[in-house]
Formats: sequence, structure tokens, C-alpha cells
Amino acid sequence: MTDLIPADLLPAAHSEIRRVVGLRWPRVLAVALIAGAGVVNIGFAVTAGHADPKGQPATGTATIGLYLALAATALAAAIFGALGSGGEYRYGTLATAAQFIPNRDRLVTAKFAVTVGAALAVAALVEVIGGGLLLGLGRGKFPVWGNLIGAFGGGLLAVVCWAVIGTALGMLVRTASGAVTMLLGWLVVVEPLVWLVAGKAGAGGVVALLPGSATIGTVAVGSFAKSPLIAPTPAAIVVLVCWAAAMATGAWWTVRRGEM
Repeated sequence: MTDLIPADLLPAAHSEIRRVVGLRWPRVLAVALIAGAGVVNIGFAVTAGHADPKGQPATGTATIGLYLALAATALAAAIFGALGSGGEYRYGTLATAAQFIPNRDRLVTAKFAVTVGAALAVAALVEVIGGGLLLGLGRGKFPVWGNLIGAFGGGLLAVVCWAVIGTALGMLVRTASGAVTMLLGWLVVVEPLVWLVAGKAGAGGVVALLPGSATIGTVAVGSFAKSPLIAPTPAAIVVLVCWAAAMATGAWWTVRRGEM
């Protein structure tokens, strides 16, 4: 398998993997997400009633715990990426790595790849645990196939995209705290305000182009079909992927052309 990886990418990838595995806080964060997924899924699977065909989400209230767990995982992936890439500038580790690996494209690729891989692994565990608990404790309260399977796929995609967005933002801002502040500020303050203003102004199409709204549309497959603020799942996927691609391109260009 390593024969398929360019030789000059291996040192950067190994360095990133050691950082992720060696630091304590990423492991604590992963355990907290997995444990939290278990708790919220148990809570909703046990207490929820049978799915209402006309209710929201379309997969039934028993699956709300799964959606909450995926939302927390996507946010954590973004913060994880922002702290990892933004911290490189604080400690000067990116400049040090560039002395041994002069190809900046390889450095950027390794950072994105390892961050996405770690986030994807945690998200997969969150979904396995959530799906297992739903089947064991909420059987008969939700449709097993269809929209729920789509939600699992959409959840993984959302986590990947937010890992990319967070990593890219850390590279663009060049500070971990600044990147995390911008992430939380956007998701907690700015985008909800845009939702409120655009909703009252009848400009829901604008909100559908925002990353938070696109994330909901990507994960909550088949839900909120009549909402003008949330794009249908196929369109939401395109919007979210475009956000991730645009951020990654900007970060790559900044690292490639800027000072370390």
C-alpha cells in the first residue's frame, strides 16, 4: 500500500499521525464523542414513540440522538482541524517541517488527509454505536432503510467536509484560537442571524447556500422538504462540498505562496 503513496509524502504523513496519536486531547475528544453518542442515542431510542409519517425528522424522533451525535462529531472535526493546523503557526512546526519536506503541496496534503482520516474513523464509530443502539432499543420506532441509510452516508460526508473546513480555516487565519472563534461565531451567532433575517425577508434561497444549512440538508435526508431555508439533499451535498473545496483551495494557495 505504501508503494502507492509518494515517497516524499510519507514523512509528512507519519509526522501528522504521530501528532494525532501522541497528543492526549484528541483521544479524550474522540472518547467523549463516542460516549456521548451512546448516551443520546439511548435516551431518544428508549423514550421516543413510533415514527410519525408526517413528522420531522422523516426518520422519527428515535433517531434524533443520532443526528445530534453526528452534529457534535462534525463540529468537533472542524475544531480538531482548526486547532491542528492553526497551532502549527504558533509553535512554528510547519516551518520546521518545511525544512525537511520542501514540497509544500505534500505538507498540505498530509495534514488534510490525516485530519480527515481521524475524523472519519471517529464518525464511523459514532454511527456504528448509534445504529446498534437504535436497532437494539428503538426497533419498530423508525424505518430501517431509505432515509436512515442516507443519513449515515450524509453524516460521514458532513464530518469529512467540516474536518476540511476547520483545517483550512486554521491555515488561512494562522492561529488556532482565532480559527475556532470564527467557527463557533459563524455557527452559533452569524448564520442563525442570517436565517432569522432571510426568513423574514423571504430570501430562504440565500440561507440554503450557507454551510450550516447545507449540513442539515446533507444529513437529514428526506426531512424538511418544504423548508425554503434548507436545500434538498442532493443540492445540499453540492453546496457543502463546494464550501470544503473552496476553503481547501484557499488554504493550499496561502501555504504555497505565503511565509511560514
